[in-house]
Amino acid sequence: MLPHRRSSFSAIIDRPPLKLPNGARIVVWTIVNLEFWSISRPMARQVLPAPTGEVLLPDVPNWSWHEYGMRVGVWRFFKLFERLGIRPTLSINARVCEEYPRVAQAARSAGWEFMGHAWEQMPIHKVESQAAMIAQSLDTLERFTGVRPVGWLGPGLTQTYETPDLLAAAGIKYIGDWVYDDEPTEISTTHGPLITLPYSVELNDIPMMLVQHHESGYFTTRCIDSFERLYEEGAERAKVMAIAIHPYISGQPHRIKYLEAVYDHINRYAGVLHWNGVEILNWYLAARPAG
Repeated sequence: MLPHRRSSFSAIIDRPPLKLPNGARIVVWTIVNLEFWSISRPMARQVLPAPTGEVLLPDVPNWSWHEYGMRVGVWRFFKLFERLGIRPTLSINARVCEEYPRVAQAARSAGWEFMGHAWEQMPIHKVESQAAMIAQSLDTLERFTGVRPVGWLGPGLTQTYETPDLLAAAGIKYIGDWVYDDEPTEISTTHGPLITLPYSVELNDIPMMLVQHHESGYFTTRCIDSFERLYEEGAERAKVMAIAIHPYISGQPHRIKYLEAVYDHINRYAGVLHWNGVEILNWYLAARPAG
């Protein structure tokens, strides 16, 4: 099914406004992405271009740059969110539970929500059997956490035309791949509806830092600018603001203070909720207009 057939166009001004509990204005949805990069393939991201542009394997410098995030950067995240009392959503390649159990155990102990993010970091288009990979990923996360995930984010937000149907068949209730709204929406599948949550490619350290090559401090500027506008609009209708981060990027020593500054600014405001994906999903299912 083509994506535009799954969800009818809907202008946000034409919908009844959603309301958050106790007069809150905005939900800040923090998503930490943990990935497994196979040294046998070209790296999912590159900070250091290959000499003469020819990618050679193994790509040790870019692989080890990612490893820094797991060995060092992610622990800055754990310290930050423990201080703030925030339990983010963890978008996690299921293989991380086997290859980096120390990191995955820390997230489990901290009460973070585990969201499916495929088996390992590669485009979903190149997976031989999506259904088998989805099942393997969800089964692994359920064994590790004791809870079967209900959320999914494709690696690199990749989907094929069939992916939503396969996810719904596997029991997934929400996805983050459709970044087309400030509010949750519903899309149709052959196995019932899926809810889309407003994930972000704008407040995301991969596009901002690695693609657009902004200086580190711009992350704070863009996040605060977005928050202040959404907070203002939240007086009339609920807003969801996602912040997507990766430990090998925002966990670097020259960037972490700019991530910390975002939350220090946000938390000066009343009416801000820090929810994970399941909490947003449950609120939306209860708050959406009937029909």
